[in-house]
Amino acid sequence: MKVVISGYGRMGHMIEQVLAERGIECAGASEDIAHFDPAIAKEAVCIDFTVPDAFRANYKALASLFKAVVVGTTGWYDIQDEVFACFEEQGTPLIWASNFSVGVNVLSAAVDVASKLLAKAGGYQPYMIERHHIHKLDAPSGTAKTLAAIVDGNMGGKTEIQAIRAGEIPGIHTVVFEGKADRITLEHEAFSRRGFAEGAVTAALMTEGLCGVHEFKELFLRDL
Repeated sequence: MKVVISGYGRMGHMIEQVLAERGIECAGASEDIAHFDPAIAKEAVCIDFTVPDAFRANYKALASLFKAVVVGTTGWYDIQDEVFACFEEQGTPLIWASNFSVGVNVLSAAVDVASKLLAKAGGYQPYMIERHHIHKLDAPSGTAKTLAAIVDGNMGGKTEIQAIRAGEIPGIHTVVFEGKADRITLEHEAFSRRGFAEGAVTAALMTEGLCGVHEFKELFLRDL
């Protein structure tokens, strides 16, 4: 397998390191992915960790150029239907996630179970706190929105999310269910960006023989 990295910042460098450790060829990295060599692209999986505006501008090129695409960029979900339709029309496999961390995807499953049980029990109010570094552009984070959607789907209402941007925090997501007698807290803390990179590379490997558009957590949890 060959992988091309779209966005060569801190995440791009971390992905390159994980690829090297796993013996997977990195066929290039670019900040201008729409103009990447098409001969290389058609044989490669692209892992995209850029910024929302860049992905919005580039998703059509990604779908037409590459063998498959893995997207870790967030902040574009308001155009989700158009993006998915584009990849379906091009016949290009897409795996996307608001967070590729293995731990976050396990947290997602735990939140799903907890919110279903507490909805039946009654008397609990959910809320969420998410903390990230000052360079993160979207707030609340895509992960926080995904977790809140799970809670809201199971418990009704709209979960309040407090977003904090400070320092160089890689990412902390805290989901709280508060009742009159007790409080249940589920939390994931990323120590570095490595977990996101490892999950994205795992997703790239999953694209072999895959068709269509898939959310990473569905594929990952299915295989556990």
